[in-house]
Amino acid sequence: MTLRLLPFAFAVLLLGGCAAEYVPKGEPSFYVNLAQPGATLDAAAAASMISGYRGNNGLPAVALDPQLMALAEAQAGLMAKRDKLDHNLGKPFVQRLKASGYDAKLAAENIGAGYHTLAEAFSGWRDSPPHRANMLLHGATRMGIAAVYTPASKYKVFWALILAEPDDRGS
Repeated sequence: MTLRLLPFAFAVLLLGGCAAEYVPKGEPSFYVNLAQPGATLDAAAAASMISGYRGNNGLPAVALDPQLMALAEAQAGLMAKRDKLDHNLGKPFVQRLKASGYDAKLAAENIGAGYHTLAEAFSGWRDSPPHRANMLLHGATRMGIAAVYTPASKYKVFWALILAEPDDRGS
């Protein structure tokens, strides 16, 4: 009888030892705190998250667009520099888009401040009807997103998201 219990007890000890030594490989990138030096936004995770949300609402996925990424970075950076949440810093959105040379049939911009993670920014935009409508822009297939950390601001992180439907007729 003792021989039958030993393998079981040994297995329990082994499993217990494995569980105690398990260390997760890190948190998902959408939970990374961007309100700290050196933290970077995972744009691919953002595109995947927004594409999944769009797919759940019967809309096509969006792909990262280098030109829209640069525009989002510029807007988030300007808001961080001036410590002000505003679509019209520098130039209004439509003027910024045209000045960049980006040909779009439709485009929309979400901005935000104070969200420290991608998950928080996404949830804030999803729960706001006008921002939700922008994320669900019919026809959009491209996006750019940026988060800029600024330690001097009470917000710490400024966000810009641009979704667009390219106008391929001009190409």
